[in-house]
Amino acid sequence: MQVALERCTVRPWRMDDAESLARHANNRKVWLGLRDIFPHPYTTDDARAFLGKTIAAQPTINFCIEVDGAAVGGVGVRLGQDERRYTAAVGYWLGEDFWGRGIMTETVAAFTDFCFENFTLRRVSAEVFANNPASARVLEKAGFTFEGRLRNNVVKDGELLDSLLYARTK
Repeated sequence: MQVALERCTVRPWRMDDAESLARHANNRKVWLGLRDIFPHPYTTDDARAFLGKTIAAQPTINFCIEVDGAAVGGVGVRLGQDERRYTAAVGYWLGEDFWGRGIMTETVAAFTDFCFENFTLRRVSAEVFANNPASARVLEKAGFTFEGRLRNNVVKDGELLDSLLYARTK
């Protein structure tokens, strides 16, 4: 996927994204909305390790969000397997300097369309922490439907949280 949207470009990651990736990912507010597999602090070494693994992976399932030539966020999909082979889960993040501009809504909508067009999927879902209403709003504006609240589902930064489950189906 390489697509120029109105507010950003979604494209494959490159090794030369490491510095920009580390700069925008190394933010506690960004980390608080993400799974613990996303390191904090986020170093250039973390960026290089992620990029090396991601660039080599086939099929390509993780993409860079670029604004003004800089890597400022990411979007990716985790494809289901076995009895869930027609499903996938989408995840995304954006550097704090770019919040509130409609970039992520535009990205998630286009990326979900890409997933339906390029993978044999009937459902794309996403879970957000209940204390992150902005991320839930991204999903709603990108055409996802709220399916339910998963009570006491995650622990983030020592706090027990509910998750909100959203999905788009084909």
